[in-house]
Amino acid sequence: MHVETLKVFCDLAETGSFSLAASKNFVTQSAVSQQIRSLEERYGRELVERSKGRVRLTQAGQVLYKVGKEIIQKYREIEDSLHSLSRSVAGTVRVATVYSVGLYELSAPLKRYLQTFPEVNIHLEYTRANKIYDEVSRGDVDLGIVAYPSKRPQILVTPFREDRLVLICAPQHPFATFSELSIRQLDTEKFVGFERDIATRRALDRILRRNGVKVRYVMEMDNIETIKRGVEIGAGVSIVPEPAISQEVKNATLVAVQIQDEILTRPLGIIAKRGRQFTPAVQEFIDFLQGKAGQTTDQEKGPEAGRTLDGLV
Repeated sequence: MHVETLKVFCDLAETGSFSLAASKNFVTQSAVSQQIRSLEERYGRELVERSKGRVRLTQAGQVLYKVGKEIIQKYREIEDSLHSLSRSVAGTVRVATVYSVGLYELSAPLKRYLQTFPEVNIHLEYTRANKIYDEVSRGDVDLGIVAYPSKRPQILVTPFREDRLVLICAPQHPFATFSELSIRQLDTEKFVGFERDIATRRALDRILRRNGVKVRYVMEMDNIETIKRGVEIGAGVSIVPEPAISQEVKNATLVAVQIQDEILTRPLGIIAKRGRQFTPAVQEFIDFLQGKAGQTTDQEKGPEAGRTLDGLV
């Protein structure tokens, strides 16, 4: 049995989806099905049950998954140790991040990194923050990049950068004529925001309460792209990271307005499993993110750090 096949099975067990398991392993759904069938033929037992598009493990599948995860983790540790001994910058770097960071913060350093180290394969996954913490804790990914990183026993947090937060509105909105406004002017405004369990939403709600501001949430989204689309159609206003709306401001589909009362920033952090030994490839990737590779421009370092919303970092 190949380790790659075992990994596909474990990914299927965790995602409950043939399409997601295929995406994580850069293969087709039919290839995933074939590998699962080969495992079932090898052990003479049914490993998964398919019902209403959802995959569930049989008792035999649960046994294989438990042991298989340990085997995969040991295999990764062997690879990491060998790369560390040779000091070669090669292998795979597994990164999980939220949409608003991955789409707008990582493209420039990622491009430079891959140009510098063409032997490295980057596996970049976009997902929700709570899942990122779980994947880092299990060792399924090398690094996670999240907003408002929280302190957890098994997690080591390294500061990445801070993004300025700005108000955005549609060009026809009355706020579009302002270059800046007081946060208290948002009282009773229709608001398009993140869902309540997302860290940026929780932080914004805290600062609004601190200033005695009550907004009316008319839309609650799980990613930055749908928030921007909601604001563009005039559903309401929002407060978002400035790097995420540069193209819309350039195209005049959104207007950005600064908050004058205080500088609002969103801290970003690189999270890793505490005690984990980084391969040279992973350590170099962290250095590129932090600008320690000597190639980060002043523009890419972003605005000067202001006061964070919740003081986590």
